[in-house]
Amino acid sequence: MIKGAHPQMCGGSEAFIILSPDGRTLYTYSMATRFLLIILMALLCSCQDTSDLAPIAPGGELIMLTRNTPTTYYFEGDNEAGLDYELAQAFAEQHGMTLRVKVAFSLPELFAMLARGEGHLAAAGLTQSAQRDEQFQASSPYLRQQALVAYKSGKLRPRSLPQLVDRDLVVVAGSAHTELLEGLQVELPQLSWREIHAVDSLELMQLVTEEKAELAVVNSLALSVEQRLFPRMVAGLEIGEPTPVVWYLPQSAEDTTSLDLINQFIQQAHQNGDLAKLERQYFGRYQHASRVGSLTFQRKIATDLPPWQSLIQTVALEYQMDWQLLAAMAYQESHWNPKARSPTGVRGMMMLTRSTADELGVEDRTNAQQSLRGGARFFKNLLRRLPADIEEPDRTSMALAAYNIGMGHLEDARIIAQQAGGDPHLWPDVRAQLPQLQHPEFFPLTKFGFAQGPQAVTYVDNIRHYEGMLKLQTLPESRIAPPIEVDTLLPESLRSITLPVL
Repeated sequence: MIKGAHPQMCGGSEAFIILSPDGRTLYTYSMATRFLLIILMALLCSCQDTSDLAPIAPGGELIMLTRNTPTTYYFEGDNEAGLDYELAQAFAEQHGMTLRVKVAFSLPELFAMLARGEGHLAAAGLTQSAQRDEQFQASSPYLRQQALVAYKSGKLRPRSLPQLVDRDLVVVAGSAHTELLEGLQVELPQLSWREIHAVDSLELMQLVTEEKAELAVVNSLALSVEQRLFPRMVAGLEIGEPTPVVWYLPQSAEDTTSLDLINQFIQQAHQNGDLAKLERQYFGRYQHASRVGSLTFQRKIATDLPPWQSLIQTVALEYQMDWQLLAAMAYQESHWNPKARSPTGVRGMMMLTRSTADELGVEDRTNAQQSLRGGARFFKNLLRRLPADIEEPDRTSMALAAYNIGMGHLEDARIIAQQAGGDPHLWPDVRAQLPQLQHPEFFPLTKFGFAQGPQAVTYVDNIRHYEGMLKLQTLPESRIAPPIEVDTLLPESLRSITLPVL
C-alpha cells in the first residue's frame, strides 16, 4: 500500500485515492487513467511511419541499427565508440550524411526493426547466414570470424563435436550459432543447447565463468575482446568454417543503389587500410599479454588501483590523456607502487631515470603525483615528436615503444621496417622489426645501435592489453538499459485497454 493511499470503491471496482498530508485528494486511478491515455495518444500521434524512411542519399540522414556491445557500439565516457559505429560514421561522412544510432536489445529485435524499415542498415557484428540472406540484403564482408566453443580454464575442455553432447551448452538467442547447431544435429541428434535472451555473448561468458553453464558458443572476434573481462574463458573447439561479417539492409528487389554505395565504401576501406586499422584497434591480440597476467591485473584493479585511481584520472585530465592508458603505463612500470626502484636506478610509479626527472622538473620521483605528471608529460612529448602522418592507434603504440627504449631506437626500427618493404607509419610493421635491434647483423643499418627491441614489444603489448581491460571494466554497468516494460507498471485494470487508432 502506498503511504497516504486508501482503497475505495469507484464505479463498482476498487481503486486507490492518494491523499496529500493535509488530506487533499491528489489523484485517483480514474484521473491517472485519463492522464496515461493522453500521454499514450500523444506518443502515438508523434510516431513516424517507418515505411516512408528516406533512402540513403548524400546530405541526408543515415540510421544505423546496432547493439550495445564492446565489439560494435558502446560509450567511452561521453564518446561513442565501436568498430561498427566508426565504420558507419566514416561512411556517413564520406557522403555528407548525419549518422543516427538506434539500439536494439536482442538480435531478434534488431532484425525486426530492420524488417519494419526503422533503419537503413543493421551494423552489429552480424555473421552472414543463409536464413538471414533470405530476408535481407547482405553487404560485402568487412571482417571474418570463427564460431568457437569457449569453456572455463581448469574445466573439461571439449576437443571434438561429439564431446558437446550431454554438456550444458549456451548460445545467444537469435544468433547464427543456433542455425549452425541445428545443422550439427543432423549428425548429432542428441546435441542440445540453451538459448539465452541476451544482447551478445558477454552474458554467456559470465554464465560459464560463474559455472552456471559449462560451454558457450561465441565468435572469435567477441572472445578476443571479452577475454579481457573474463580472462578465465578460453577457446576449446572450432565449429564450422570462418564466416563473413556483414551489414544487412532491408530487402529490395528493385533498388540496390544503397547496397552498391555501401559495397563500394567497404571495398575502399579494405584497399586503403582503414578496415585493417580498425581491426587492430578493436580486436588486436597482444602476443605477450598472458592469461595469468590478465588474471593478476584484474585482481589488482580491485585491490591496488582504488587508492590511486582519482589521482591518475586527475593527472590524465591535466595532460589530455585517457586515464586508462596512464593507469596501464603506471601498472606496467611499477604495479602502482610509488616507492618502486630497479637496479638500473629508475624509481617511482612511472620509473623515471634521474636525468629524465631533472629535465621534467620532478624533484621527488617517489612522490606519486610528481611521478605521474612527469611520466605523462614525457609521453606527450614523445607523441608530439612523432611524424604528423602517423595516425592512431599506431601513434600511441609507437610513443609507448619510444618511452621504453628511446625515440632514436624507434626511428632505427622504422627505417628497418621501410627497408624490409613495410610501412614505417604502421605499428605492426615497426613492431615486427624491433627485435632486430639486438642482432649485430642489423647494427650497420642503425644509427643508435643495440637496443632491447623484444622488451619494447612486450612493453607495448602489455600496456595496450591492460588499457583495454580497464576500458571494459565498467562496460557491464554502463550498458544502455533496455526499455521499461510499461505493462508491469500499470494497474491490472489498465493493461487490457485498447487505444483507438488515430
